[in-house]
Amino acid sequence: MTHEIGEARDWTGRDIDCGLCPYEWLLAERRCEWRKSCVQDRYARRIDRFFQWNPELADELLRHPHFEVRAIAAKYANPFLLAPLLQDPDETVRWEAVRRLPRRHQLQLRNDPHREVRIRIATLLENADLLPMRDDEDYYVRIVVARRLDPALLVLMIEDAELEVRRIVAKRIETQWLGRLSCDPSAEVRLEAARRMTQLQLAALKEDPDWRVRYFVAMQMAVEEIGPLIDDVDPMVADVARQRANGRTPEA
Repeated sequence: MTHEIGEARDWTGRDIDCGLCPYEWLLAERRCEWRKSCVQDRYARRIDRFFQWNPELADELLRHPHFEVRAIAAKYANPFLLAPLLQDPDETVRWEAVRRLPRRHQLQLRNDPHREVRIRIATLLENADLLPMRDDEDYYVRIVVARRLDPALLVLMIEDAELEVRRIVAKRIETQWLGRLSCDPSAEVRLEAARRMTQLQLAALKEDPDWRVRYFVAMQMAVEEIGPLIDDVDPMVADVARQRANGRTPEA
């Protein structure tokens, strides 16, 4: 069965000829449809629809030369056949395979050469399994790790090179470690830590070089400790400190 030239193409760019397809027999059973449900088509949506209609064919198509076919087949195939796909040259295939495999297989891809695979692996793992990924070369992998690690383990990421990672650490780390973040090179991280500090911990930030941090300290620190900020070089910080020292509640 040949269709009009140019109306549909396969992954190599050639026009699709249903008469040359090994699955032509599915047409008579309405289990595939040209330009809608076709394993030879270059469009992933049509390939996926083919497997929705014919999931039992996924196993035999795991070695198809087109990566989209292998990746989508991995969503439907027998999980016991997926382990070899962890060595597939395409990252999409590796991911689709590993997300249906047990944890021991997921651990194998913590050092996958492609960042997208490592990012997704990080969303599957927890705590001890995640720890080796805290030093990943890609900042976004480390962001995902910082979001998922147990707060008790985040002390290991306090000195991460990426600002956003340290901000997440400041938001989630156990409060006993917040004092170490008072020396962070970024005012944004110090301010994030200050928002969770006790009044006693805030004392370490009274002389912070950034006026925003000192302003927050002046708003939140115990009144009896606020004295040095009354003469702050920044007028807004000094004003808030004076208001609180005089028993008034400043506007936020």
